[in-house]
Amino acid sequence: MASSRVRLCSPHMSASLQVCHYATLSRASRLQEKSDSGPVFQYVGQHRKPTHKVFVWGFSFTGALGIPSFVVPDSGRKRPLKYKLTPYRLETAEQISSAACGYGFTLLASSTKDVSKLWGMGLNKDSQLGFQRTQHSRHQSYDYVLEPSPVALPLSEPQQTRVLQVSCGRAHSLVLTDQEGVFSMGNNAYGQCGRTIVEDEAYSGSHIIHKIDGFSSRVVQVACGQDHSLFLTQAGKVYACGWGADGQTGLGHHNISSSPAELGGDLAGVEVQQISTYGDCSLAVCRDGQLYGWGNSEYRQLASVTEDTQINSPRHLPLKGCGKVVQAACGGSQVAILNEKGEVFVWGYGILGKGPNLSESSTPEMIPSTLFGRSEFNPSVAVSKIRCGLSHFAAVTDRGELFVWGKNVRGCLGIGKQDDQYFPWRVTVPGQVVDVACGVDHTVALVKSLL
Repeated sequence: MASSRVRLCSPHMSASLQVCHYATLSRASRLQEKSDSGPVFQYVGQHRKPTHKVFVWGFSFTGALGIPSFVVPDSGRKRPLKYKLTPYRLETAEQISSAACGYGFTLLASSTKDVSKLWGMGLNKDSQLGFQRTQHSRHQSYDYVLEPSPVALPLSEPQQTRVLQVSCGRAHSLVLTDQEGVFSMGNNAYGQCGRTIVEDEAYSGSHIIHKIDGFSSRVVQVACGQDHSLFLTQAGKVYACGWGADGQTGLGHHNISSSPAELGGDLAGVEVQQISTYGDCSLAVCRDGQLYGWGNSEYRQLASVTEDTQINSPRHLPLKGCGKVVQAACGGSQVAILNEKGEVFVWGYGILGKGPNLSESSTPEMIPSTLFGRSEFNPSVAVSKIRCGLSHFAAVTDRGELFVWGKNVRGCLGIGKQDDQYFPWRVTVPGQVVDVACGVDHTVALVKSLL
């Protein structure tokens, strides 16, 4: 990394957790010792507003965690920290509402109407974080960005437009706005940015942030695969572009597509409510709770409908005994679904979450709800969100608790050790987890805290 251009900025953080001021209920509600000189215990008040925080963990040397002192130690930290095995608070000026983890980089977005609403950190050799001007030359861009740095979007009305969602692939990023559509940046070698492929295009130091057009109605969700992109419109239609060798674009062929096209196959006439992809397999959940899939099936992700290792057109996946599906999460070799009862089912290949003896399944296996905290004392606990990185899972319960399992690549699970985790394990985060983004070797959690 020594010869590469790196953004070095002074770190904002001095401690992993900073306790905010306690709100007092009233003088009568304080607990005091008999002596007047004793300690006064103050409690969080009923009317205290929750604060929104961002926690990061995993591999730090790409800069994806946004903590400069982990990579280049300062006076407060004597040695670099290659792996952060437990959640660490990232100082952010804004309330972050969406996060995405790429292959060694991170995007954070705020839904405010301020001019700055998008920040990037980590690997930027393909300008997947936009052009990050160096201190030495206005014509050079940093290859590594070590702390959250603003990404300037070419918006017509920057004060009015909000960023709704971000998504990151291997070396490209998608940004969804409420009024100005979808923007893409980074590597476009396979058309994954939804624009014409330019032979021998240099992506390092690129200023190109492309506005993607060609959708029949407003886009409401974006999802980056390894080198392909999916788009879901308000009308429930799915569009795709990019690398299609494994059929992951679902466009009925195995070619490269440089502009988004609508998917057909079994999705024809179906209204989709959610899409998911991260490697080379793709899933879609329709509004009546049915699941559809296409792309790579080498790890039996789509074995319920075919023995083929690749499907280039969406197929309905008949799932027995799973109930109505409300969410899907698709990783590199493993998939998960969440039903309306808050139950999680997994299949594919890898560490699936039901112990070391289950490493491959072509049919959905339910993870016992007791592993997510359901008990006779908490009989109604349910999972409300599932997410998937390349080789690990994350689940958020309706109580705001975060559970992880899978391959613990470079500490991406945040459980304080580097061992793989075969069952869901609760991550200790101070506050209620609102959402989580999983990458290859790092994870980001959005947390609501009363402290």
